[in-house]
Amino acid sequence: MDALAIPWPQEDEVVVRAQNDRVAFAAIYDHYFPRVYSYVRYRVTDPDVADDVTARVFEHALRHLDSYQPRRGPFGAWLFAIARNAVRDHLRRSRRLRWLPLEAILRQPSPEPGPGEQVVARETRHRVLAAVRTLGEREQEVVALKFGAGLTNRRIAALMGLSASNVGVILFRAIQRLRRHLEESGVGEEVAR
Repeated sequence: MDALAIPWPQEDEVVVRAQNDRVAFAAIYDHYFPRVYSYVRYRVTDPDVADDVTARVFEHALRHLDSYQPRRGPFGAWLFAIARNAVRDHLRRSRRLRWLPLEAILRQPSPEPGPGEQVVARETRHRVLAAVRTLGEREQEVVALKFGAGLTNRRIAALMGLSASNVGVILFRAIQRLRRHLEESGVGEEVAR
């Protein structure tokens, strides 16, 4: 579901209230945190780093809340633009440092499945995220916005300055590449679908 299309009738009112009383920002945080974190997590492999980047997104949004202008677009689009920039900044810095530990995903605990299922799930997730990392930067961005943040092609197109049909083509090709990569690396067809 498109995170920006989730009906929140009082959003404009909450944003205005938060601009006047920063304590009211908690409602914005509660509403958008799951989608923003999910988007960041798709792009950043280490959960602790994803936590930090997500915190920076909301800190930046709170600090610059007065600069949000409703006539320029929905609040969610403004917030996801901040998130995209924060992820880009992090990735740029980490490339300079040449360190992006894919093994960090193996440390992420699973609350429900048993130990054997956890091992299989972690390995599968590791392979899928590693496969996503083989895509080009633009493809990674589109995949993360689509599956991490749950945005529609139209919303992704607006954020990235592309047409919705172009986003669809990028997604189709990226998924085909991911499927081939996963099949070649021995991940079962149920994951590659």
